[in-house]
Amino acid sequence: MPKVTIDGFSIEVPAGTTILNAARMIGGDLVPPAMCYYSKLEGSGGKCRTCLVKVTKGSDADPRPMPKLVASCRTNVMDGMEVANVTSPEVLDAREGVVEFLLINHPLDCPICDQAGECHLQDLSFEHGKVKTRYEFKRRTFEPIDIGDKIKLHMNRCIMCFRCVFVADQLTDERVHGIMNRGDHAEISTYIEKAIDNDFSGNMIDVCPVGALTDRTFRFTSRVWFTKPVYASRKCTTPGCCGKTTLWLKGDTVLRVTARKDQYGEVENFICNTCRFDKKTKSDWTIEGMANIDRKSVIGQNHSDKIKNLSNSVNAYDSKQKPTPPVKSDIK
Repeated sequence: MPKVTIDGFSIEVPAGTTILNAARMIGGDLVPPAMCYYSKLEGSGGKCRTCLVKVTKGSDADPRPMPKLVASCRTNVMDGMEVANVTSPEVLDAREGVVEFLLINHPLDCPICDQAGECHLQDLSFEHGKVKTRYEFKRRTFEPIDIGDKIKLHMNRCIMCFRCVFVADQLTDERVHGIMNRGDHAEISTYIEKAIDNDFSGNMIDVCPVGALTDRTFRFTSRVWFTKPVYASRKCTTPGCCGKTTLWLKGDTVLRVTARKDQYGEVENFICNTCRFDKKTKSDWTIEGMANIDRKSVIGQNHSDKIKNLSNSVNAYDSKQKPTPPVKSDIK
């Protein structure tokens, strides 16, 4: 098994593992951000360039550094490789530039966007963005459109990550949408006189990292931080659906249903539209308990899990130490 060192932390990984996934195995603050890569979608990655890292040593066989920054989601680990992520000023400067490009056409409509509080671009811009834009030209604009009876497309917010296209390619029988035109004119759209209507189309909403694709049944209903996310399950008869979901409750009312996600915001198992859109009564589900929400997330601020972590937060603040990634022996 090849051994790779990322920001001073070493780990052995299976052959063919990318730098990004090796960093995720270590965990902590040294994991590069990813806006287009999605581990459940074959062929994803290499589009947004937010996961750029610096390879300071190629391998034990060839210790020369790579001349340019590389996309960690597309670069496989080699034995003896050494990588700089958050410890490299060059990487942080490049990531800041990528975020600035992503925000050139992205509207600052977070106060009215349903994705606010769950938006990965919000987190990325907070960590690496500039205070104000240097862009002086007119932004490209599109009118919001319905691409089905359950999905609203806000093309203004799209960052061209292609995730929704991969979902349609790999989960459905017939894809009816994709990338139209090229360059600055490129946009996500459906084919002429077509609407997205299949059993798994709602998963495009879950994989979208911004608010370009939103749930019309949840639109403007509530802010996510005013809801209570709980894990729930049902015996779903749709082939390919696991029936394991997250319910977003306000009191006993189910405001929306989404697939369960891991710590990197990726869906654990895709769900069908019956579970997502048609089962909006609490009695339809078996409640399994509170969903796991990142303590640093705005969604977690209104829930009890922040109380048990309060003392740890105070200690970490007093010592002025960042969370330390686990050592190899702690990795499951």
